[in-house]
Amino acid sequence: MSNDLTAPRASRLVPAGLILLSLVPVLAGGVRLTELAGGAEITAANSRFFAAPGPIVAHIVAVSVYSVAGAFQFAPRFRRRRRGWHRAAGRVLAGLGMVAAASGLWMTAFAELPPGDEGLLSVFRWVAGTVMLGSLVLGFAAIRRRDVRRHRAWMMRAYAMGLGAGTQALTQAVWIAAAGEPDHLTRALLLGAGWAINAVVAEAIIRRRGWRVSAA
Repeated sequence: MSNDLTAPRASRLVPAGLILLSLVPVLAGGVRLTELAGGAEITAANSRFFAAPGPIVAHIVAVSVYSVAGAFQFAPRFRRRRRGWHRAAGRVLAGLGMVAAASGLWMTAFAELPPGDEGLLSVFRWVAGTVMLGSLVLGFAAIRRRDVRRHRAWMMRAYAMGLGAGTQALTQAVWIAAAGEPDHLTRALLLGAGWAINAVVAEAIIRRRGWRVSAA
């Protein structure tokens, strides 16, 4: 691991940046839970959540904890000083990540989607959810074999997908500021771009740290 990535400043900035990126989707999830609990007006955009609240509640809670607490798993000094916490939290976070991915896939497959959420956007969600779930399984299997290098690589790939909503908030905000509200196709591409950006960044970090693997 390179010195710049283990420096005290980097060790603080990494989780801080990841938590900051998580804030928008966490807050949006909190608003959604408040709507469900308070009986907000049912619209075409949220009717599927009122029809079957279980998956969306599980998804919001799981991805919120996974995104925020998971940020500390990527802080080198924190991880080294609290190895017991890293291992215990890792088991819980892997489970939460699987719940987040599986509930997202369930909603994509079975929920009644509003206009614009079907088609290309559904394909992107299937890809992201499958990659996240598969990466978590492969990462867990790797650490069971004590293959730390592969474990770290797969867990970083999973986290990149789980943090997609944070980057998607940025891609949409930039587009809206420059060109106004996107149409359905543009919105799908902006959301897909969020996952793609995270995937590219994750692979760059994996390559830089020498964790690059393509199979369990």
